[in-house]
Order: sequence, then C-alpha cells, then structure tokens
Amino acid sequence: MFPFKNNILLDRKANRNLYLQLCDQIIGYIKSGKLTPSTKLPGSRKMAEELGVHRKTVIAAYDELILQGWIETIPAKGTFVTSSLPIINPSNFSETGTLDKTNAKSNFSFTSRSNLLYNYSEAQENTERLIKVNDGSPDHRLAPIDEIAKTYRNITKKGYNKSLLSYGSTYGNEDLRNALVTYLNQTRGLHITANNILITRGSQMGIYLASQLLFTKKNRAIVGDTNYLTTNNTFKNAGGTIEQVPVDNNGIDTNAIEDLCKVKNIKAVYVTSHHHHPTTVTLSAERRMHLLQLAQKYKFAIIEDDYDYDFHYSNAPILPLASNDYNGNVIYIGGFTKIIAPAMRIGYLVAPKDFIDEAARLRRIIDRQGDMLLEQTLAKMIVAGDVQRHCNKVLKIYKSRRDLFCSLLKEKLSDYFTFKIPDGGMAIWVKLHKKFKWDDVVSKAYKQHLELNPEWRRYDHNNLGHNGIRMGFASLNEREIEIVIEKLQKVMQSLNY
Repeated sequence: MFPFKNNILLDRKANRNLYLQLCDQIIGYIKSGKLTPSTKLPGSRKMAEELGVHRKTVIAAYDELILQGWIETIPAKGTFVTSSLPIINPSNFSETGTLDKTNAKSNFSFTSRSNLLYNYSEAQENTERLIKVNDGSPDHRLAPIDEIAKTYRNITKKGYNKSLLSYGSTYGNEDLRNALVTYLNQTRGLHITANNILITRGSQMGIYLASQLLFTKKNRAIVGDTNYLTTNNTFKNAGGTIEQVPVDNNGIDTNAIEDLCKVKNIKAVYVTSHHHHPTTVTLSAERRMHLLQLAQKYKFAIIEDDYDYDFHYSNAPILPLASNDYNGNVIYIGGFTKIIAPAMRIGYLVAPKDFIDEAARLRRIIDRQGDMLLEQTLAKMIVAGDVQRHCNKVLKIYKSRRDLFCSLLKEKLSDYFTFKIPDGGMAIWVKLHKKFKWDDVVSKAYKQHLELNPEWRRYDHNNLGHNGIRMGFASLNEREIEIVIEKLQKVMQSLNY
C-alpha cells in the first residue's frame, strides 16, 4: 500500500483549499508513476484518518479526481487509479520519502551551445555584502521612476488606451516610432521616417535580428580585436564566420578591413563607433568616412551598435555613421537601457525600409511585439522632454564619477595598472601590469567582498594579449568608488611579488 500518510503534505495556511491540495498531490504521484493504473486507494474514512482531515475533504477530492478522469469507482470493490491510464516508470523518492522533483537533466536531446557559456563569480552566497564592478552599466538608482510611474498611470487612466493591451504592430508602438523619428533626427543627425524604425526589446534583440537576416551559409562578419563577445556569439549562432581586425587609438582599422574585402566576400562589419567595446576608443572621422566608402564599394552592411551615444564628457557627441549614410549601408542599433536603466528593455533598429520590413516579419515569430504600454510611456516621456532632461542630469553625475574613479586609480594604483581616461561611456579600460595575473586579482578581490567584472575573461583568451578588463564606474556612487579603490589597493599590495 502506498504510504499516503508520509507523502501527502497538506498546508492549512495555504490559499489553496485542502481538497485541491490533496488532488494536486495524488495527480502528481500518478503522473510520476508512483501510483500506477488500477492501484486501490484507501476509502474516504481511512484516508481522512491518515491525513488528519475531515472525511468531506477526502470525498470532495475523490469527486474532483473522478471528474478529471484520474481515478474511478468500481461498485462493491472501492476506488482505484483509472485502469486505462498509460503506465509510467516510477520516479525516485528522496531520502525524506517525498517525490524528488529536482531532476537537473532532461530526458531528451537538444543542441548545446558551449560558446554561449560565460564565466561568472566564484560563488553566489553572501552577495549582499559584495561591491560589484561591472563592465559599464548605468546606475538604476538614478532612473526617473517618478516620471515613469506618473506617465504610465496617466496612460492607464484613459479608457481609449485600453487598445494598448491588445495585439499591436510588430514594428512597435506607432507613437514611439514617430517620437523616435524626431528624437533621432535631432540628436543623431539621422534622416529617417517611421518606416525606417523597428522597436525592439533592447539593443541585443536588434543585433540578433540583423544577424539572422545577414549571416547564412558561413557569411563573413568583420569585428574588432577585441570585441563585444555577445555580438561575436550572436553572429556565430546565426551562421556567420568571424574575421577580426586590429583596433588602435583611432578605432577599428579600416585599412585592414579593406585588405580583407579585396580577398574575401564580406557580408557585414560590426562597429561600436562612439566608444569601442571594450577599449572605449572613438572611431576617427577619417576612418568613419573610409568605412562608409568601403561599404558602398564592396556592398556590405555596417552594423553600428551605438550603445552609449549620449554619454560623452569632453565634447559634444560625434554623430554616428548612420548620419552620413546616403547609400543604404548602415543598420543603426540603439536603446534606452543605458540612458534609463537595464530593466527598460526598449531599443530600436534603424535601417532601409525593405530591411525593416523583413526584420519585422522575423520578429513576429520570436516575440510578436513589445510592451505597448511601456512603449507608449516612453513615447510620452520623449515628447515631454523627460528623457533628455534625465540624460542631462545623469551625464553630469557620471562625469563626476569617472573623474573620481580615474583620480583615485592613478593616485593609489598606478604601480599596478595603466589606463587612459575615457572621453565617454560608463567604463574604463584598465590594463594590469604583465607580471600580475587577473586570476589572482579577481580571486583575492572576491575574498575582500569585491567582485571585479565577472565576465572579465571574455575580452580575449585569458587576457594573455593585452591583460585588460573594463571597470565600470557609472553604477557606483562616490563612497562605493572609494571602497572599491581601498579594497583593490589591499589586494594589489598582497600580490606585490
């Protein structure tokens, strides 16, 4: 006889009725194979005694199970698990006697993509004590949450906005697309209409859609060495072949790109022109013009990922390549994750209309559409000037944090690191002197409750080439920056061999 007393656990404080809890657990044991077809169940009186509940509770549970077809009553014999159910091999019980539902491995085959596995921190416990240095994220604590909430609330109060809860366009919210036309034309110098815009759930979706449309049959993509690894993986996953060219203080080497184009068929070139990821350098004006000329001549796409255009500290931002694209070669990708907060998963893909139409068709089978209410909220905030005001506010804060971080890094740690003060962005490209190893630094720092960019290995193979990582400053306030430098100083002094 199945040990119901030991394996049926009913919670009288739960929101779900006791008879339904009993139903759920009996169904679970039938599905797992522990209660096989034709197994006899205790009578309602005996089951009630074993479980310490009223008999009416058991009767109600049995009635429900009969209605659902899990059990059946045979006159003069009793109640049984339905005999016509398929036989399932019994699942294992844990040491406590309850059904073990913690299977970590699937019972079917699937494709594993080992190249998508990142190295994260050594342990996850006690993370609340950690100070984390990321690779360049905004400070979500500065997000204009009051403006977002107010705008969102005003939209939901108006009855005619209920249509936003229905299916919308795969291209994105129409008001947001129109708002972005004005916003991008004014701030980025673009020359676009709403037909050139597809709203995405962040920049990464834009990169994914572009790669799926461009890279088939091992088409070649040129990227910088080093480059944003997530993009490399996205291109490879789509079927692309990666070709790397050097990056120096003037950005990606366009002469090297031209040399490759002469001998190989290039489908696309990926650039983060404003602040190259990871080294933060800006693509020079000469190379920008050269790259556009090459794109026209060799008919490849330029995927311009302008992930932090709005954060340039030394002068006005340099207009993107897309602002000078008159031949339909540039796919411009941006978003509001860096401007507002990582959770604001709204981005945009800007390209010629035929490409946007195809991207919208592809998007339909992936995600269908974005959050129309949130997109409408952002549209209202752009038109009202809330986004630009927030941008101006945090730009000053991030510049101050950059200056403090760089000043303390130079004052306290110049014997161990070299770096160049970035003109913009949210991170510093920091190179460790070659006699030290990042493995040792990261491990020692973690013991000081300091997490240094958990994905630091991704910039090249074990950082043997340049020994550099990105250290984000924007998400740290002044006191946190001081603590980071203090802890890092202790770490380096302990490693000064």
